[in-house]
Amino acid sequence: MSEEPTTSFSTSGEDAVTRVIQVELDASANTLSPKEFDDFFEIEKSAEEILKGDYKRIALQFPDELLHASIPIFQQLKRRIGHGRELYVLADTSYGSCCVDEVAASHVDADAMVHYGHACMSQTSRLPVIYVFQKKPLEVGDCVDNLRKVFEEQNMGSSCTHAILRYDVVYAHQAASIRKRLEEALSNITLLYYEMPFKAEPTSTSTKVSSPPSLDANNATIFYVGAESLGLTNLLITNTSSQVISYDPQANTARLESGQTNRLLMRRYAIVQKARDSDVFGILVGTLGVASYLPLIKHIRALLAKKKKKSYTISVGKLNPAKLANFLEIECFVLVACPENSLIDSKEFLRPIVTPYELELALQSQLNWTGRYVLDFGQILAESENLETSPKQQDGPSTFSTGTNEDDADQPVFSLVTGTYRYTKRYGANRIDTEATSGEDSAAVILRNQDNALLKFGMESAAGQFLQQRSYQGLEVRLGADAPSTLEQGRSGIARGYQDDRTH
Repeated sequence: MSEEPTTSFSTSGEDAVTRVIQVELDASANTLSPKEFDDFFEIEKSAEEILKGDYKRIALQFPDELLHASIPIFQQLKRRIGHGRELYVLADTSYGSCCVDEVAASHVDADAMVHYGHACMSQTSRLPVIYVFQKKPLEVGDCVDNLRKVFEEQNMGSSCTHAILRYDVVYAHQAASIRKRLEEALSNITLLYYEMPFKAEPTSTSTKVSSPPSLDANNATIFYVGAESLGLTNLLITNTSSQVISYDPQANTARLESGQTNRLLMRRYAIVQKARDSDVFGILVGTLGVASYLPLIKHIRALLAKKKKKSYTISVGKLNPAKLANFLEIECFVLVACPENSLIDSKEFLRPIVTPYELELALQSQLNWTGRYVLDFGQILAESENLETSPKQQDGPSTFSTGTNEDDADQPVFSLVTGTYRYTKRYGANRIDTEATSGEDSAAVILRNQDNALLKFGMESAAGQFLQQRSYQGLEVRLGADAPSTLEQGRSGIARGYQDDRTH
């Protein structure tokens, strides 16, 4: 789904009403026979799982590009599961369509989900999920020949002893065949791969969440089958020590992708530097279905409080520049979302948007980054817990230091973004140290009591400080100073087109 370009500020609300959303429909199943249609969307297999689990209320989640196929799928499933079971079609997800929308499912009190289309395979916390990835066509022989050709051209066989097969979920039905053919073509290479599950059980948020099964990719060649996507981008940025060869089934071409990794890391490194210069953070809730998102938000709040940073937790649904532009007092946002929706290109946004792992890098006293990157919630929490329980170790050597001395708040720090020294703002312990002290009332917020008398008190709030710096601070009470206005006939109609009798 793509939308028209947005701007941070809009002069008219009409744009939000008249904007046309362009949806590129997935026509893969439009020309299939009824039997092929059932096999493409795994109707029979889904119905068996529903009956096996004895689910009574099942939610069917579709992305926008597959919504046109929801009616025949609903009818076929309903015919197989019989009476006494209810099906509900969900669309317009709260966040990314790759995530299971457990919030929308809770509105119909569903006890199971069937997720159609591309999926990020994030662990859910409430409902069991049946995944229907579709079965996109793929020529296995051509795929293996192209991957082997690039592998031999790069002369990887001399240094590579094992390889890993990764793929887009729409080609999961061909993964076993690709693995078998690749092992035959590369006889000296041990090939590993992780089989996508058809059904996933939930993990309670009160229990310790472990990372999904992963393969050791250190110094291993990774074969990826799928078009250029966010999944491929995440694969590159989280496996910087590996060579990645991708095959695009639509273009029938293979290429070495590892050359893009350095450029991706350089962009993220620049965003990390902007986060180091920030003192007020907004924690964006980008998912309500991924297990352990609540413990991660709690961990981020504690980490920011420990570093004397101010944080606000915000849930705005799908992100766009106009929404985040309403929070001008926030200097940097931290997005808690599934791995495929975590890396946001923040060029159009007023403030940088970082991932939880990038935030931990930014808050280090000395930034020593080897290029390692983590997007998995469970892994971030596990590493943080291990770091807290292990004995404190001395930081290693660094070529430069742009960190904050926590023992001395008055010491300036050098910013690699602006090229100048800056003083940090420190929140906590009932005090605020600002870079420009303007008197004892610098953080005061003005309120009125019942007698309409002004009251001033110091408040540890970044929003309160920002309000004091604004020229407009809201409507003032002017009792007895202004004469009452004359009553006039107002406009009538709906918001998108008022009826106005006045002449223009």
